[in-house]
Amino acid sequence: MRTVIISLISFYQKVVSPDTGVFSLNKGTTCVFYPTCSEYMKQGVIKYGSLRGLWMGMRRILRCHPWQKEHIDPLP
Repeated sequence: MRTVIISLISFYQKVVSPDTGVFSLNKGTTCVFYPTCSEYMKQGVIKYGSLRGLWMGMRRILRCHPWQKEHIDPLP
């Protein structure tokens, strides 16, 4: 399961992502966080497993807004 989720996130990063995707019009960084939410979720799945990694990534996406104060948010 972990491999499937990581593969889907990698596909998103390479093809769909507004930051680094093939079809992105703006090839800069548009994410307010470092690492990006997709990379954060990917690291979470690798470190904590499928369910907890996905949960941590979804919480991070819900916290994302342009007025975010802390931009560097590493995985705990």
